Amino acid sequence: MGTFSIWHWLIVLLVVVVIFGTKKLRNIGTDLGSAVKGFKEGMKTGGESGDADTAAAPPQQVTTAKRADDNTVDVEAKTKS
Repeated sequence: MGTFSIWHWLIVLLVVVVIFGTKKLRNIGTDLGSAVKGFKEGMKTGGESGDADTAAAPPQQVTTAKRADDNTVDVEAKTKS
């Protein structure tokens, strides 16, 4: 009872292909590859562009005032003149 032989790995591979199908495995491989590529690019430029982007862009202002149109009924009743 040593390590798995090549026949064991081929049977495991065959079972995985039967369960998931080749299209699903191809999509998983593509998604994983693009995620690794994006991670590597982020690590290369993460320190430089991350600080510059946050310093250059002003913070977004949140307002609570809403602009009412003619059909909107406000809480305060107003007479029409």
